[in-house]
Parts: sequence; structure tokens; C-alpha cells
Amino acid sequence: MKLKYIWIYAIGFASLTSCADIEALEFHVDQPESVAMQEEINAYGHLLDYINTDGASNFLLGTSINASDYTSRGVSYRLINNNFNEISTDVAMTHGAVLQSNGDLNLVNVLSLLESAHENGLSLFGNPLVWHSNQNSAYLNGLLAPLVVNSPPFANSLDKSGLTDGSFQGWDITNGSSNISIVEYEGMGGQSNAIQLRSSASSSAPADLQLGTPAIPVIPGNDYEVVVYIKSDIPGEGRISFQGLVENTPQIDWMNTGEVTETFNTNLSWSEIRFLVRDFQGDSFRINFDLGYEPNVSYHIDLENLYVYDTDGEPIINNLITNGDFESGIAWGGWGNNSERGVTPDGQGVNNSGRALYVNNPSTTGGFWEVQTAYDLSEPLQEGETYNLSFWVKGDAEGVIRPEMQSPDWSSNGFGMVYVTEEWQHVNLSTTMTANDRQRLIISYGEFAGTVYMDEFVLSSSALQGGTTTIVERTPAEKNQIATSQLENWIAGMVTATAPYVTSWNVVNQPMDDNNPSQLRSGQNGAGNDQFFWQDYIGKDYGVLAFEFAREHGNNGDLLYISDNNLENNLDKTRGLIEYVNYLETNGALVDGIAAQMNLSLSSNTSQIAEMFTMLAASGKLVKVTHLKVALGPGPPSMEVLDQQSDMYYDVLNLYKTHVPAQQRGGISMGGITDGADYGLLWSPNLNRKPAYAGLAEGLKE
Repeated sequence: MKLKYIWIYAIGFASLTSCADIEALEFHVDQPESVAMQEEINAYGHLLDYINTDGASNFLLGTSINASDYTSRGVSYRLINNNFNEISTDVAMTHGAVLQSNGDLNLVNVLSLLESAHENGLSLFGNPLVWHSNQNSAYLNGLLAPLVVNSPPFANSLDKSGLTDGSFQGWDITNGSSNISIVEYEGMGGQSNAIQLRSSASSSAPADLQLGTPAIPVIPGNDYEVVVYIKSDIPGEGRISFQGLVENTPQIDWMNTGEVTETFNTNLSWSEIRFLVRDFQGDSFRINFDLGYEPNVSYHIDLENLYVYDTDGEPIINNLITNGDFESGIAWGGWGNNSERGVTPDGQGVNNSGRALYVNNPSTTGGFWEVQTAYDLSEPLQEGETYNLSFWVKGDAEGVIRPEMQSPDWSSNGFGMVYVTEEWQHVNLSTTMTANDRQRLIISYGEFAGTVYMDEFVLSSSALQGGTTTIVERTPAEKNQIATSQLENWIAGMVTATAPYVTSWNVVNQPMDDNNPSQLRSGQNGAGNDQFFWQDYIGKDYGVLAFEFAREHGNNGDLLYISDNNLENNLDKTRGLIEYVNYLETNGALVDGIAAQMNLSLSSNTSQIAEMFTMLAASGKLVKVTHLKVALGPGPPSMEVLDQQSDMYYDVLNLYKTHVPAQQRGGISMGGITDGADYGLLWSPNLNRKPAYAGLAEGLKE
């Protein structure tokens, strides 16, 4: 049944009056047809009145909502309660909305919405758990970013000479002498050596694999900090015990997690162990690395950054640039070519943390020196001495910049050219001073058109020890481990907290690539600020894990869906999605349903919609329609167009019922309540029903 209405989006009225006395005439004025048609639409009952669920026990009629529109309990709240028995949120339950910058979940608003919906008998379709958009990508990318390790700018009280020459002279190996060695270039960043310690097949106690340090001299009453970087090839466990303390086996907050424990855990990634000791019994103490808890584990301790130092000692002044991280402003001058410079907002520094220096040069110039920034040192550098310069840099384009040390007469010692890319990179340079009057660090940008961002400047003498920087790139295996851990933490936290209210989830959202629909999406060619592609780090099994985590932490009997968009326009994508579902289930996941996100227009091909429904039904899964909308485009629609929109809604419901068996119908969910710029929904902005409302109602009941 198709409906033909004469209906206008806004009704205006006009009246005529006259000042002349006119004899009253008896006559009858017919009701305007547009008003009559609106009354006919308003005569329809609530949408829920038209649902026929015979054989379709899982069918729900839902809508996507803005959470605040519902929790405010206004007109939209009543309209939703009267017309729908399921809701989903727009973005309120996404990773980006819920996960905070410290990794905690903020579910206050979400739980308030769920409680209110539950009070009114509404189901909630959790939407979505795993997606590439609306992610807290700054937090996730920060975890995956290179580890930047700055060693303490103090003298090391630990004698490492027996390690650096491989003799272990002065070091005590209680057990595992054949399993403890120095391995070259297996320290952090692949530039330093490491201590390798392998536990035996029979290891089960701390001292089954133990390495003890030489005596470490101390000044009683001072605080000493112990710094260790450690990793293992498989999950391991260890502790650090002591000789010469009041308490030689203390419980410690080893990794600054806020939790004091007897032991620490290790994995593929380098972990920092850092803590203070002070309860010395004499003028020295020893450290034992006790790693015998687990059998067949290979541990590595970075040799370069193994430190014990007196926090009350005299620091080695190694960075000649004050505030090289720009957290407290900028002490740099600059000039040339109408260029601009300053400090970015917080969060735009390297690894999305802190601030950075930016310099914008609107165009290239005739000479590289025509656009520059300058930092004046407190005193000149020493002639004949070599100095190291390191910093992080990226640009909004590619090009060359040139750092150098300059004298008042403009003579200089250059560090060479630095090629800037659009990704953060760490630069290490050095040059030897040929005069004793080099007192200004100059960076030239004349060859770069665009904005350069720089952070973490360190200028130091190569003759000094301490205060060195180590850059540790994450391996693919580490990134997989980190992403998998974050995926489980997110799903477990979200599903567990909302389990009393949510029994149906969109677990994996929009996995397939539009241009290569048999493959998963990827962010390898670039990702937006709120995008994170889990599959780029975990691989194809990210979906398997997502469903497994949702099953493990949710309710028994939860309905778990996979969802994608544009399926009716791209049937190859529909095939690709079904193939991916088969892959997920072959590898241990259980997928209850497939959801098609249908953002249609009047030109949408109903034959392809029918074929899409047929293909999805043939999978044997529940089939759900989400985000349903028939967009009309900008500008108020004509009466004819509104009538066509109503027909399209009717057709979609009819095709769904025709091609999806009742027992496989998971439901229909609208893309919202009231019209926006595309006029695609059932109600006008002032909450008047449109002909589309009648089209959907007729489609539901027939």
C-alpha cells in the first residue's frame, strides 16, 4: 500500500479584512487539503501499535538518540517511549566518548541514560564496541608510540664495569651461571647491550635465577633511586631484593601503578621499574635481581639505563637548552618572510603529549637563512669540543630545515640538513666547535613552506655522562600485545558495567573497506584525529577477539552483531562482510547477527536492497537494519518529494519482511528522531509527523 499525500513542510496562513460594512453572507469554507492530510497522518497510532511480531521474537523497533535529549525528559523523551521499544546512542557509548586520557572509563552519563531507559521498558542496542572512528586515538597512539627514555642527569653509583666488559667481576650469580650473559645490541632501541637471564625448566622460586650487584656506596640519610628497564620473551615474574637494608624483601610500587606488590610482571615490551630506597644499615648496599619464579623465560635488562643514583647529589648539567620541552612557554626569537612562531596547545607535542614549538613559513625564500628561529645560550660553547643536538620534528608538509651554532659575527658550525616529514621523527646530530664564541642555536626554514613542529630539544657536550636519551621503537609484536590488551580492557569494562541494562551489542562496526570490499579497512594511508584501526595492529583476528571478549564479560544469551554501511549500494561489500563473518566463526567467534546501516536516498535501488536482504538472510544470522534514513538533500522538500520519501520507507519495510524470514528479523532502527539538514527522518524539527511516518507505519503492519 502506497500513500499519496499533499503535505507541506511549513504551513502559512493569510487573512484579508476590509473597513467597509458588508452584509454577512452564509457560506462554508472547505478545510485546506494540506491540513486534512496532516490530520490523517496524526490519526495514526504510535508506531509500536503496528508491529506484528508473529514468529519474529527478536524484532525490535528502535531509534538512534542523542543521550541528553532522552535524559532531559522533554518532548523527545515521551515521543521515544511511545513509538519505540529499543534505543541506541549516537556516540555516547563510543571509545572516544567514554575512555578518558588516563585510560579510565567515565560511564556516569551512559549509566544515567541506561537506567532511565530501563525504567521505561526500553531495550538498548549497545553501539558500537569496536570501530575505527570516534576512538580516543591520542591515548592509544601514545601507548604505541616509541618509548623515550631519559637517563638521570646524575652520576651512576652502580659499578657496571663488570657488565660492560662481560666479565661479571664483582657481580654475584647465585643460580643460573650458564644462563646469564651480556648480549650485544639487544638493549633498548637496539643501540646498547643488555643482560640476558634465562630461567631453567625447573625454575619455581625467586633465587632459582638470581644476579647480585657489587656493593653500592651510599651516604646514609640520602635517598637513592633505582632505575631498571626489563622485558621478557613470554610473560614473566620477578622481584628486586636487597642486602644491607632494614627490610631486604620489601613490597614496592615497582612500575608506578599505585599498587604495592611483592613482585612485578614482565612481557614483550620494555617496562620501567623505578623506586626510592633509604633505609640503609651502613654505608653501602647490594641489589639482587630475582627472576626464578617462572620456568623457561628469557629476560633482558637494558645495560645503558641501569642506574642507582643519589637524588641529593650534584646533577650533571647536560642540556644547555632551558625548557626544551616548551611546557612553560618559549624563549626563542625569530624573524623573516612574515613567518609566525609560538607554542602549540597542550596535547600537540610529541606523542600527543604536552606542547611543542611551531614555526610557520608561508613560502620558500631565496636563501635558507631568510627565515630563522634563535635560542641564546647562557655562555659560549667550548672550542674543540663536540656537541650533540637532539629533538623531535614533524611538519604539515615535507622539506628541509638547517640547525647550526652561530657566533655574533654570523660565522657558524652547522649540524647539517634535516629532512622533515609529516610524521614525528627523532633527530640526533653532532658538530665540533671551531671557535670559542658560538653562543646561539639557529634553525633556518627558508627551504620549507608550511608549519614545522619541534619538541624535546637537548643540546649537550658529548664529553659529559648522564642525561642521555634512548628512543625505543615498538615492534609489531609489542604493538599487537598492547592493542590486544587495550581492546580487552575496553570491552571488559564497558560490557561488564552495562550488563544489567544491555543484552544486545554491535560488537564490530564497519570492518570492510569500501574500495576493496573483500578486505578489512586500514589506516596505513592515514588516519583522522579520532580514528584508530585496531586491525592494523592485531590483524584479521581483532574481530575474533572482540566477540570473544564480549561473550566472556557480558550476559549469557547476549545477542552480538557485526555491522557495516553502504551494503545495499555495494553488494560486493555485503559478500565481503559475510565472508568475514564466516572467518570469525571458523576461528572461534560466535556471531548472532548482521546489521545493515541503511542511509538511503530517493534514488536508492530497491532491487539491490532486496538482494542485500536475501544475501544476509542466507547467512542464517539475525538481520537487523540500523540508522535507517531516507535523505532528501538540502533545502525544504516539496510535497511530491515527501510523498516519494514515504513510499521508500514503505518499500524498505516490505522488502525486509519479504526477504528476511520472521525468525531472523532482528529489528529496524531509525537514524534519529527529527529532521536535520537532509530531511531524512519521520518528524519535522518541530515534531510534526511527516508522510514518512505513515509510510513506516503501513510497512510495519502489512
